[in-house]
Amino acid sequence: MITTVRDRIAHLERMRRGLAVQRLIRGPGEVEHVIVRMGGADPWRDMPEGPPVVQVEMVQPSGVDRDRLPLAAARNAGAAATSADLLIFLDVDCIPCPELVERYRWVAQQSGGLLSGPVGYLPAAIGGRGADADPDDLARRAVPHPARPVPDDGVLVPECRYELFWSLSFAIRRNDYAELGGFCEDYVGYGGEDTDLAFTARKLGMQFSWVGGAWAWHQHHPIEDPPRSHLADIVQNAQVFRRRWGTWPMEGWLRAFADEGLIEWDSRGDTLVLLSTADNAS
Repeated sequence: MITTVRDRIAHLERMRRGLAVQRLIRGPGEVEHVIVRMGGADPWRDMPEGPPVVQVEMVQPSGVDRDRLPLAAARNAGAAATSADLLIFLDVDCIPCPELVERYRWVAQQSGGLLSGPVGYLPAAIGGRGADADPDDLARRAVPHPARPVPDDGVLVPECRYELFWSLSFAIRRNDYAELGGFCEDYVGYGGEDTDLAFTARKLGMQFSWVGGAWAWHQHHPIEDPPRSHLADIVQNAQVFRRRWGTWPMEGWLRAFADEGLIEWDSRGDTLVLLSTADNAS
């Protein structure tokens, strides 16, 4: 399993507790946890029990502002740090259900390509307790994302809408990841790199599927909609995506930024210009 992290140590601790109670058919030695540190607080101190940890210290690419998270490069570094045949990527603010690893592993034996499990969002009242709570209680109280499928446990559902792929919880066989070339490292910071990976899969004719029962429970934390604190990243990464694919990603966010006067954007053309930072918006 591969997780990128900067700060968010409490989230990482709850994730680790979730990994410690995985129901593995082949035994706990079958899983290792690659943690890629992108600066910030020390995640190795007081690490909770769980699968063995592979520590990767990510060096910020030359010329890149330290506040911009090198997410694409960090995920690639995590994949390079393990020899596992199956790569499972899980964001630091997610807790794996006890069956997540086995669901992904079983389906990967039957089908290749991009494999995404459903995500359930925990309310604030329970998110703080995280994996200390009973997994059945987490499952009952987590709210699925309304715009993505929730297959029955053990059911594999092929998906033709590659734009729905997200990288907060997915699995892929190592040889498929190599065929995709990993994440495109032209993307730096927040937004766009996961859709790019999915579009590469579509271009190559690689299947994208939803895996029923491979639940990730998203821990509650404040969010912005649209994510104004990532405005500059989203603009730059959207420009990269447009050059590569001839279409705009993240259109809902771009439309919201345009409505707020933060960007000039032509949804049918090539114009996307940052007009103001969110901090300076009136």
